[in-house]
Amino acid sequence: MAMHEHPHRSPGFRLPSFRGDRASSTSESGVSARSDTATARAYVFASLRLLTGFVFLWAFLDKTFGFGYATPSGKGWIDGGSPTKGFLSGVAAGPMESTFHSWAGAAWADWLFMAGLLGIGLALVGGFALRLAAVAGTAMMALMWVAEWPPAKHLSDGSASMSSNPFTDYHLIYAVVLVALALASAGDTLGFGRLWAKLPFVRDNGWLR
Repeated sequence: MAMHEHPHRSPGFRLPSFRGDRASSTSESGVSARSDTATARAYVFASLRLLTGFVFLWAFLDKTFGFGYATPSGKGWIDGGSPTKGFLSGVAAGPMESTFHSWAGAAWADWLFMAGLLGIGLALVGGFALRLAAVAGTAMMALMWVAEWPPAKHLSDGSASMSSNPFTDYHLIYAVVLVALALASAGDTLGFGRLWAKLPFVRDNGWLR
């Protein structure tokens, strides 16, 4: 008699699969890493905004009160000094040399320059109206770049200009920084950017953000 053994099916032993858990953990880690990166980037831009704002705000304060740094004590705007006369009258190169000389010390030039420094400085430090600050600041930096005219190898009197670069200088760097801060909404962190954006007249006019 033949004996036929019927094989018994065994459920066997299987290791638990961690593929789903691993994928979930990897996904959560990726989200966390992106969140941390975004937070770090926000704080870096906020720090850059505050430091740049202080540059403009300090320039306004020093030129107004003559703290003895760039502006000698007793020579401040409040003492009757002119914030633009020294710089513009000293322009010695470039296509707008004579124009800047005619503007030097003019009341309208003083007021416009100082209003620009104060407005841009407050906007950056406060984190609001960064788009306006970027436009105004870029215009100011462009004029100052033309006044210093880095492309010139020689001044109008023939002496060496001592220009260290024929194109890029700190005025252009500041202009790019201002635009970058506005595009990055850098006022939303450590600033009043979010509150400013919620104001009705700002919501209706995006260019005021």
